[in-house]
Amino acid sequence: MSRSSLLTRRTLICTGLAFGLLVTLPLQAETQLRIGYQKSSTLISLLKAQDSLEKALRPQGIAISWHEFTSGQPLLEALNLGNIDLSADVADTVPVFAQAAGAKLTYFAQEAPSPAAQAIIVQQDSPLHTLADLKGKTVAVTKAAGSHYLLIAALAKAGLKFSDIQPAYLTPADGRAAFENHKVDAWVTWEPFLSGAQRQLATRTLVDGQGLASYQRYYLTGTQFAQNNPKVLQAVFDELVKTGQWLRAHPKEGAKILGPLWGNLDPAIVEQANARRSYAVRAVQRESLEEQQRIADAFYAAGLLPRKIDARDVSIWKPENTDAR
Repeated sequence: MSRSSLLTRRTLICTGLAFGLLVTLPLQAETQLRIGYQKSSTLISLLKAQDSLEKALRPQGIAISWHEFTSGQPLLEALNLGNIDLSADVADTVPVFAQAAGAKLTYFAQEAPSPAAQAIIVQQDSPLHTLADLKGKTVAVTKAAGSHYLLIAALAKAGLKFSDIQPAYLTPADGRAAFENHKVDAWVTWEPFLSGAQRQLATRTLVDGQGLASYQRYYLTGTQFAQNNPKVLQAVFDELVKTGQWLRAHPKEGAKILGPLWGNLDPAIVEQANARRSYAVRAVQRESLEEQQRIADAFYAAGLLPRKIDARDVSIWKPENTDAR
């Protein structure tokens, strides 16, 4: 055997041994799960603060990176683009806009209705006393948020069209500033921004979501991610259910944790805000998407949705515990 042949053989053997070691050794690097959330993402915020989800996913070799967004629409845009893997809860209206834009997203959990967690408010000394009084007025609202649908439904109840008011599309922080400085006539918002305004400013409530908008919040992921990572989704789902149960049983402790995360809000404000949310996490049932269809139809009729959609024609991931409601 020539020297060159011997070297070649040794090289192949060494390479083979190295490859064998490579494939048999456990992976040391953790897989990263990228989660997008908002300040109002209560349960995800608690999981993040208490390190609960990290502990649940660690046995699967998964680490978490957290990405905060100002509202639900850019959050789902990031999810559709693959910049994050999971979305914390978003208002029921947000997936409708994402679906109309052709996003390939999958519902994997929802919170039971919380209609009192959003409302239309005015200044205490405002001349506006009925929904009909909103005609011709400037109303601050976050575009595509659940409060946006509440505004449409409330106007319809008063016999008004969306075109009968002047919408001021603002983020919650900008909406609060505009409302506080009397730059708008009314403000449509959700918790915890609603309780913050009600306890810190002189306000009146024209109407909340009771009988108008159920305000169900949904958790979503990319369709491909859902197909490839059922164990990850199961772990997240289970932790969300447990955290919702814990928060309902420990409102004061929860408020103390969330207050600093929500801009150092007074715990009393946080507790009031949380009392208006169900935090009952359950599996998504296709028949429960009927209100999603009403939302889609209302936005399309108002000229705010680019095309008609079938809100039930979506991908839904089911947890192993299908009794979760």
